[in-house]
Amino acid sequence: MQTVIKVEQLSKCYGNLPAVDNISLLVKRGTVYGLLGANGAGKSTVIECILGTKNVDSGTVSILGCNPKKDRRRLFENVGIQFQEGDYQPEIKVSELCEETACLYKDPDNWRNLCEQFGLSDKYDHAVKSLSGGERQRLFIVLALIPKPELVFLDELTTGLDTKARREVWKILTGLKGKGLTILLTSHFMDEVEALCDEICILQKGKAVFYGTVEEAKRATNCEKFEDAYLMLSGEEVWKE
Repeated sequence: MQTVIKVEQLSKCYGNLPAVDNISLLVKRGTVYGLLGANGAGKSTVIECILGTKNVDSGTVSILGCNPKKDRRRLFENVGIQFQEGDYQPEIKVSELCEETACLYKDPDNWRNLCEQFGLSDKYDHAVKSLSGGERQRLFIVLALIPKPELVFLDELTTGLDTKARREVWKILTGLKGKGLTILLTSHFMDEVEALCDEICILQKGKAVFYGTVEEAKRATNCEKFEDAYLMLSGEEVWKE
């Protein structure tokens, strides 16, 4: 199975404060990889270094076989990124934002079909700012998928969605994974991680404290529930004797 993301001994400091310390990741094509940890654990810094938007202090990063700092155009065409909040004009409509995004790419996906998949087909003429939190979240996933990416980064992808909508998003993403899409996601919903992730990395204060699968995390902590295992490994809950 082809490697899509390869990170070796990545470290990054802000001043004297280490944000990420000696992180290594290997993400295979057609898999979902979960990057987990408490707020401030270093997830955002790792992703920014992978995307080349932040310089690394040491270590190496390869994404789709490219150097993210040198091969910006190829990555732009082949990587989708879901932002929590986009940089768009206040009054822009859903259809206009989708059209503008599609115009940036050589061979974009049909944004109307994507909107229909994600339950937004009745929102084309609505201003983005008028959408509910869950609707905006689904729209930002659509925008990330418009370039027909080989790899997509999803940040807290179902925040603000109700249970039914979350499960519908999971089903769509599982289908896309089956077609070869690679997904790197962050999430604080452990049921989501269990449902979607093939492998996970758990960060604690900038260090990787666990690599493996959900089942391996449960075995390593002797926990029946993954949520309990995660809380222990991430340092959000004290280990039981």
